[in-house]
Amino acid sequence: MQRDFFTADHDDYRDLVREFIHREVTPNLERWDAERLIGRDVWRAAGKQGVTGLGVPEEFGGAGQPDYRFRVVVAEELCKAGATSLHASFGLQDDIIIPYVDDLGTDEQKRRWLSGMASGELIGAIAMTEPGAGSDLQGVRTTAVRDGDHWVINGQKTFITSGINADFVIVVARTDPEAGSRGFSLIVVESDTAGFTRGRKLDKVGLHAQDTAELYFDNVRVPVSNLLGTEGRGFVHLMERLPRERMSIAVGSMAGIEAIFAETKAYCFERRAFGKPIGDFQNTRFVLAEMATEIDVTRAYLDKCVLALNAGTLSAVDAAKAKWWASELQKRIVDRCVQLHGGYGYMLEYPVARAFVDSRIQTIYGGTTEIMKEIIGRDIAASAQ
Repeated sequence: MQRDFFTADHDDYRDLVREFIHREVTPNLERWDAERLIGRDVWRAAGKQGVTGLGVPEEFGGAGQPDYRFRVVVAEELCKAGATSLHASFGLQDDIIIPYVDDLGTDEQKRRWLSGMASGELIGAIAMTEPGAGSDLQGVRTTAVRDGDHWVINGQKTFITSGINADFVIVVARTDPEAGSRGFSLIVVESDTAGFTRGRKLDKVGLHAQDTAELYFDNVRVPVSNLLGTEGRGFVHLMERLPRERMSIAVGSMAGIEAIFAETKAYCFERRAFGKPIGDFQNTRFVLAEMATEIDVTRAYLDKCVLALNAGTLSAVDAAKAKWWASELQKRIVDRCVQLHGGYGYMLEYPVARAFVDSRIQTIYGGTTEIMKEIIGRDIAASAQ
C-alpha cells in the first residue's frame, strides 16, 4: 500500500538520521547493552544533528519544529537499526520532558532546561511510578511540604526511565494530602540536590541499554520556583499530556513491528528446509499475509492519529486505542516472527530475539493495556447515557 504521509522534507531528514545512526549509534550498540547504559556522547551528537530537541523553540536552541512526523522518522530508523533502548530514551526526552517544560515552564525554567536538552547536554526524567503506585497515580505517596521559600520532598520512585543519566527529574508529589486528585503538583529536582539519591540501576528483561532506576528523596529541599505548572494541578497536567506519551509508545511499537517484519520476510526466503525456502510453504505465506495485513491496517490508523496530534485534535481515547492496539500487535507479531525463525529466533545474536525481549514492556508502561481499555470503555459508557 502506498503511504502518502511523508513529504520531501521528511525524506531529507531521514537521510540525516540514517547517517547519524551509522556514525554514532550502530558501532556502540553492543557496548551499551553490555554496560547497561547509553553513553552521553550520543546525546550531544544527537542534539548537534537535530535528532533530538526538534520541538524546542528556536529561542532556546531548538528547531521549533512541531510536526510529529519528524519524530516518526527517528523512531522508524532507530528501530530499524535495532536501537530500541536509545529510541525509548530519546522518546522520553522529546515526547514527554521537553513538552512538559515548554508547555508549563516559566521563562526562567525554559532558559534553564530547554536549551540544555536541545543541545543534548541535559537529560530529563519524570518520576511518577512508586512501589505501590503504577497505573493508579492517585496512589502516589511522595510528599512535598512547603517550608518558607522551599519545598521539602520525601518519598521513593521506581521504574524511572533515564533515572541514572538524568540531570533533573520532574517529580509527581502530593502537596495537599486532603485535596484528593487536586492535591498533586509537579516539582523539578536537579541531580546535585542534597538528599536526592539514585538506587539500583534495575536489571530488566529487555531494553538493556536504557537505564531504569529507583530514586529516593530524603528531605530534599528545592526552591518554590522549581514548581512546574500550577500547584495542585499536577494530576491535570499529567492527564493533558498522556495522549502524546501514548502516541510515542504506539509509534515506537509500529516502528518495531515494521523493522522485525522486514527482517523476518527476508529470512523466510533465504532459509531453506526440505529443499526450498520456508517462504514457499503455504503456512509460512499465510502467516506473512496475516501480519502484512495487520501492519497496513494499523499503520493507517496511527498515521491518522499522528496528523491529529499535529493539529491538536488527538483525543485521549484515540491515543489509548492507538497505544493498546499497536503494543499488543507488536507482541503478537514479534512472537510469530520468532516462530518463523525456529531455533535461531531464540538466539540473541538475531534481531528477532532482541525484539522479543525489548517489546514486552510496551503493553505495560505509559498505562497498561487494561487501563487503555478502561479509558475507552468509560467513553463508550458516557456516550450511551
